[in-house]
Amino acid sequence: MNQERSGVLELAWVLDAPRERIFSMLTEPTEVARWWGPHGFRTVVTELESSVGGGYRFAMQPPDGDLFHLSGEFLEVDPPGRLVFTFRWDEPHPDDRETTVTLSLNAVGDTTEVLLVQGEFATEERVALHRNGWTESFEKLRELVGSGS
Repeated sequence: MNQERSGVLELAWVLDAPRERIFSMLTEPTEVARWWGPHGFRTVVTELESSVGGGYRFAMQPPDGDLFHLSGEFLEVDPPGRLVFTFRWDEPHPDDRETTVTLSLNAVGDTTEVLLVQGEFATEERVALHRNGWTESFEKLRELVGSGS
């Protein structure tokens, strides 16, 4: 299901771990810092309260670039099956707007299918940026859970 409707990003991954483990990897600050961000990026979780109304703020450092931040608020937290949160860049690019991310975790035997829907974006370029970022982040997550660490 890796596709997009206009202004909406939709992606799917199958991860080799039960959804309780994946939910923990999505909501525990030390775990999120291990996989969030594209390859080569360093992420520091400065805030992460995964409850409805709670917020998060991450600092991200690209390999050869300036530190930047993103933040949002949790709108729905239903362990271990669903997370819904807002996503905004602090100091946004002119084409950025706050989006909503929905992560649905579905048990498939001993694995977990993660479905991501994010939108609505102002431009297709912003959809592509997020597609690449999420894809590389989930590649890192897949490696972590596959290695058993």
